[in-house]
Amino acid sequence: MQRLYRNCYAMDRKCYEEYGLTEDLLMEHAAEGMARQIRERFDAGARVLIAAGPGNNGADGITLARLLQGRYDVRLSLPLGAKSAMAKLQLERARKVGVPLAEAVEAAECIVDALFGAGLSRPLSEEITALVERLNDLEGFKLACDIPTGLDERGVPSPVAFRADLTVTMGALKEALYLDAAKEYVGRIECVDLGVERLLYEEESTTYLLEESDFLPPLRRDRPSAHKGSFGHAAVFCGEKEGAGILAGSAAARFGAGLTTLVIHEKLSAPPAFLMLSTTVPPRATALAIGMGLGEYFEEELLEKEVVDSSLPVVLDADAFAKPELLQIVHQENREVVITPHPAEFARLWKYLMKEELSVEEIQENRFELARRFSARFPRIVLLLKGANPIIAHLGELYVNPLGTVALAKGGSGDVLSGLIVALLAQGYEALDAAIQGSLALALAARSYEGADYSMLPTDLIERLGSLSSEE
Repeated sequence: MQRLYRNCYAMDRKCYEEYGLTEDLLMEHAAEGMARQIRERFDAGARVLIAAGPGNNGADGITLARLLQGRYDVRLSLPLGAKSAMAKLQLERARKVGVPLAEAVEAAECIVDALFGAGLSRPLSEEITALVERLNDLEGFKLACDIPTGLDERGVPSPVAFRADLTVTMGALKEALYLDAAKEYVGRIECVDLGVERLLYEEESTTYLLEESDFLPPLRRDRPSAHKGSFGHAAVFCGEKEGAGILAGSAAARFGAGLTTLVIHEKLSAPPAFLMLSTTVPPRATALAIGMGLGEYFEEELLEKEVVDSSLPVVLDADAFAKPELLQIVHQENREVVITPHPAEFARLWKYLMKEELSVEEIQENRFELARRFSARFPRIVLLLKGANPIIAHLGELYVNPLGTVALAKGGSGDVLSGLIVALLAQGYEALDAAIQGSLALALAARSYEGADYSMLPTDLIERLGSLSSEE
């Protein structure tokens, strides 16, 4: 798990004021971090095109040009000149070692974007927009300095952005790199030190990036005397679209729940033999999941009695966000509650709870801010806001899962996720841990699928769960 930050300005100042480092020294480390990535990938003599902006992000690129000159065929493009004091100083140094200036961008084996970095607060000009589009069209390995040009301080393209294969970010990881919209542009992300170890550079944060090593498989069955009741009983409501409930129940059973019951309204067509059926929540159930394909099958009175008035840990998903009676649960502070809306469902939830209209676009552009606002209002609830990089919020802290793949963009993936979370709740996990581990398991199962992205089914995810380990 790594820390995430909105920006690094305060930590840069700490380097100057407390450690006696200079802006020049930090810039050398930033450029060396990029140079190291290029040396690892390209043989001597390869052509490297560096498009550098007029400010300090451009100065990083100019410094990189100097470090590569002599080993590589370097071309430095300065479409807006060098305007900051550091950019001018680095350009003077680059000229002295013979770095050639390019009048126009041209094909190269490695293309470096050092135009504008973190903190972009206005849309790109027409000139720079055209340049970014030209760089995107060029063949070659694309490297972005700090953050791809065109991504604003939230991570939103403004209006376009450089499409990097690798982003080398400086000092610490920024939230903007992990907004859903940014995932198309950042490629692989590497963070480089700026003259001190990250432990000395970084400050406290309430936002964290989840990693593969954070995944811990469900409870080990290492007690010889254990029985099915030792691992909880998950009750999954199976409604109008019965396939959703069956997927969630199957995922719960696969992910370690000792018993799994589908709570049904009427007879199912073909339930799996390992799932039990009941018209009410079993008396020994230890966790509930409701909303997946729920529809209008269940009467309000039954939902009130079996779900709202229950004290069992619960997962709310999908159709649950269209039922005001179920949304009363978010006010139950002494209950373990996980809610798993996708952006459109979150808009519906937000309108009901916050009395404010939000579009899906507004949600996607402000995912971090809105997750924080929700957690401030409902701190005990665990929010898992679905997306390309799901955000989990609890007690004001955010956890971002960047490990998912496009293979998950298929109906049923969210039902599997609900099953994973309820399985862990049933086994006694706290809501936050259940959401984090369920989210990681879903992502790792998708990553381990060996077929084409378009071909993966929710049942493939469930099957892969059986072979996940903390070493995946």
